[in-house]
Amino acid sequence: MEGLEGKEVFLSECLEQKDFRLEADFWIQRNHAETKTIKGSEIIDFVQYGTSKELIEEQEGYPILRLNEFNSRFIDVPKKYCKLISQDDFEALKLRKNDVLICRTNGNPNLVGKCALVAEDVEYAYASYLFKIRPQNELINSATLVAFLSCKYGRKEIDKYSMTSNQTNFSPAKFREIEVPLFSSQTNHEIEQLYYSAFNKLKHSEKIYRQAEELLLEAIGLKDFKPSEKGTNIKSFKESFLATGRLDAEYYLPKYEDIIDVVKKFRNGFANFDLFIDSYSTGYPYKSETYINENGIPLVRINNLTKEGLNLSNAVHIPKEDLNLSKKDIAQENDILISMSGTIGLSCVVRENSNIVVNQRIMKTTSKNYNPHVLSMLLNSIIGKYQLERIGTGGVQTNISSNDIKNIIIPVIDNPIQQQIAALIEESFYLRGESEKLLSEAKEMVEGEIEGGGIKRRKILCPTIPSFITAVASA
Repeated sequence: MEGLEGKEVFLSECLEQKDFRLEADFWIQRNHAETKTIKGSEIIDFVQYGTSKELIEEQEGYPILRLNEFNSRFIDVPKKYCKLISQDDFEALKLRKNDVLICRTNGNPNLVGKCALVAEDVEYAYASYLFKIRPQNELINSATLVAFLSCKYGRKEIDKYSMTSNQTNFSPAKFREIEVPLFSSQTNHEIEQLYYSAFNKLKHSEKIYRQAEELLLEAIGLKDFKPSEKGTNIKSFKESFLATGRLDAEYYLPKYEDIIDVVKKFRNGFANFDLFIDSYSTGYPYKSETYINENGIPLVRINNLTKEGLNLSNAVHIPKEDLNLSKKDIAQENDILISMSGTIGLSCVVRENSNIVVNQRIMKTTSKNYNPHVLSMLLNSIIGKYQLERIGTGGVQTNISSNDIKNIIIPVIDNPIQQQIAALIEESFYLRGESEKLLSEAKEMVEGEIEGGGIKRRKILCPTIPSFITAVASA
């Protein structure tokens, strides 16, 4: 029995707990031994569910934020819309500065309770599997609440009070039951400063990344390009099926032909993507029954790919002994990863060497004679997106093959321009990294306060200017 932890609980205590919880973990956990706490119900100033109305891809109606658009600990721009809610409903659901959005239900328990700070007023509503809270600022400010819910002690509270059946649920009613630590006004203030400094760095990072995208499109002659919106195209049988083997009408939309014409007319010429690939693999079918949540090797799946880089915060892991099942699918620094199913063609670059492996339906390439960051940005741009979207039309589940990807055409951009674009991308990633460091510092401060030892603030001195920023200035 050595190492086991126990606690005597009377049946009357279980009966007093409104959900009649009998799990041992629920009663054993003591998450805030060194800190005074209050119930979540005491900090709520306002709480509200989102809309359950149908969402659409077309930009009609009102933009609706989803979990997909959580960007680090903040929110991003919604990609879906709803035209079934009224103006009054939208005004009631509209997000404003210092709202906290929390994921209330998901098939993945690790995503339930995930939260984000609304750092500025926005013209967005949000989906029903999220709820928003406005805390009583004199007890805990919004940034500190997000920092707490995102730290290990907040995670324990979420896991303790979540209910699981087909999906895991952490409703506003369950939020009311959690124990929330009371922090000093100084701690609240410092964490809020860290969060808003992190937000400003993140926004600056996004601005620099857009500059890189604009420079790329300008170099190719696509900066002000607007593809045709015509929904029809007339082709003979010889020009269509006999030439391409395709009979689906979407394949011949004029917008796809427009983008290919621009690339083929590029002054420096073009080549198939295959010409810039040194080696490639297409992922390994790791068995889901072997997945573990931690203490293993991160497995890169399609939902971990973003154009800003890999997001492994919700990654599953495989046992360490499975690392060598497919050595060619171990990702290395500067490898380009490309999705082959679902959101096809989504691409990112592996930023550093670490033990991570690539799941099936992700193409991993090592580039040659082309900067990998610029090549990945090209794949994410209208050039790669339209070509791969065109290939992938016509099926229930969108899929493309490695040969499909290798055969798309890529404009040959001069090396000096590539270097300028890559320097901007590096600066953007550097600022994003600085933002993450500030958020980590806030989380450590919360955990230090809970553990009773506090935390030493790092002294911020004048930083050394990174070499890539110098390179941009001198370019």
